[in-house]
Amino acid sequence: MSFVTGLLLIDAPASALNNLGSIPGARTDNTVGVKMIKARDGAYPYVSAQAFRYWLRTTLEDAQIGWQKAPIYREEKVAYTDANPILFWDDDLFGYMRAPSGKKSAQEKRAADTSRAGETPTSDTITRVSPFRVSTLVSIAPVSVTEDFGVMARHEGDPVPHEHQFYRTTLKGLFSLDLHAAGTFSYRQKTGFRNLDDGRIEMARQRGLELVEADKSYRLPLAERVQRVKTLFEGLAHLEGGAKQTLHYTDVAPALTIMAVTRGGNHIFGHVVGATGRGQPEFKLEALAEALTVFADDLLSAVYIGWTRGYLDDERGRFEQALQDGGLLAPFRGQIQIAHPRVAFQAMAAALAAPGHEGWLD
Repeated sequence: MSFVTGLLLIDAPASALNNLGSIPGARTDNTVGVKMIKARDGAYPYVSAQAFRYWLRTTLEDAQIGWQKAPIYREEKVAYTDANPILFWDDDLFGYMRAPSGKKSAQEKRAADTSRAGETPTSDTITRVSPFRVSTLVSIAPVSVTEDFGVMARHEGDPVPHEHQFYRTTLKGLFSLDLHAAGTFSYRQKTGFRNLDDGRIEMARQRGLELVEADKSYRLPLAERVQRVKTLFEGLAHLEGGAKQTLHYTDVAPALTIMAVTRGGNHIFGHVVGATGRGQPEFKLEALAEALTVFADDLLSAVYIGWTRGYLDDERGRFEQALQDGGLLAPFRGQIQIAHPRVAFQAMAAALAAPGHEGWLD
């Protein structure tokens, strides 16, 4: 099976992109803290994978790039999407879990809710493991978190104090997309693999989806599968989101990314970017050369590097020098394509759709 395997960096110069709420014992009652991993060597701010996936989903929905999002339904303390990957692209690529209540009262409420008129009937518990996977985005080095103190003083009487935390760092995250799973829906009676119940199986038959009996699955036509994957990468190219943007406006579109189509889901680029002793990002040329050598047989595409000019220019100069004759990366010069991150994501999407690459999605 083939995967798009990638790494991305988000430049957070003064940011609070994912928060944990109030901090017990703080000097003001409404102090807002940032999420961080506390280790022996210090504090590592992070953005949860759930938050990142939310940014990407909302970007895809708002970017007017043709994304077909699933409707969301609510039952008291439970919320879920329509769980129909045949129709809805986020159900396909981001996964779902749908366990309909068998209680008569719940069934009556669903029947009376006119907003659910177009809901896909669900007769059994169905789940789908997300083909798109993303890690927690973690600071590349421990940092000192800043405590910012302010007041609300536009009224008569005593000012109202408030505080919040923010940080300056580079956040690193990994992502992976299972190309075989994209647009392929299993009906196996196994937890996590029963994507389709009887009604959805019948819909797959009526719409002429390919039956893959060996996998007990139905598959969308190749052109539709490629279109969904291409659009996902368009969303990554336009990524927006993050908390505290009113106070700490931060561009969360990746400042640097590296990705390729690989055979197997192991991440080959996880250690090619690290931190110097001063906590600054460092592109580890030796680690990249080793990965491209050791995993040469697993690389199915070019290596697409997106790098924004103005971000780590000295590191970029060192990287480009290594590509020249006699440089450490010279043997791999023909494999590496470097451009702006948006162009790199678009190039990856175009490669997936190029003639001769149909096998990547098998």
